[in-house]
Amino acid sequence: MVAGLEFSVDADSGIARLTFNRPDKHNAITLDMWRAIPELVAKVEADPTVLVLQLTGAGGSFSAGADVAEFRHLRAEPADAARYDEAVLGAVRALREMVKPSMAVLRGNCIGGGCQIAVACDLRFAAEGARFGITPAKLGIVYDFESTRQLVSLVGPARARYLLLSGELIDAARAREIGLVDDVVPAGELEQVADRFAATIASRSQASVRGMNRIIGKIAAGQHEPDDEVRHIRLRALTGEDYAEGVAAFLERRPPRFTFR
Repeated sequence: MVAGLEFSVDADSGIARLTFNRPDKHNAITLDMWRAIPELVAKVEADPTVLVLQLTGAGGSFSAGADVAEFRHLRAEPADAARYDEAVLGAVRALREMVKPSMAVLRGNCIGGGCQIAVACDLRFAAEGARFGITPAKLGIVYDFESTRQLVSLVGPARARYLLLSGELIDAARAREIGLVDDVVPAGELEQVADRFAATIASRSQASVRGMNRIIGKIAAGQHEPDDEVRHIRLRALTGEDYAEGVAAFLERRPPRFTFR
């Protein structure tokens, strides 16, 4: 495992956890950490015991963003900066394109690249007291197109401009108000609430969850009409075991026992 990242799987709950673990650096993300994320995402997608991926931060923060201390030697020249940015984009793209659902569990600072990672996840749960900001304007960097599109899709163009053009930080209540996070809870309840919601997702038909997650991703990326993949997803669900079980459970007034993995 790359230094600064921890990864674990709880087969009983179906939850995998990817933890940024550099608390002395507010979980700043190194180049090696960016590069490791796609491989870990692929591992999650391939593991039939994993139903939900949670991303968390060790200590008091989720992540303060990319490790700027590396920039002078890893982004010193345009070609170097392009390679660095490709690693960041690879991590963001891997999360955004996941079929299995992902959740960012956020406390403390969620800034810069940390917020970029959170926005790439499907769901975001925040503790009271968390702070959010996307700060390329403080570094003379132009935010990449794909991450900007994700942010605009999430909060709208006006609020994306507010965040990106100012680089200002907002609190958790404001983040929920503008749609940047899905829920804000007392800090002591964050993990419990996130785990409970993950358990809810894990209890649903995974054929439905993954199929709908894929379709939502296509819509968010700008697709306006169903394509062959969408039609295949829906047909496969209709002919699958989960559909038969879901209908039978409803008619028999019992909890469903879904088997799709």
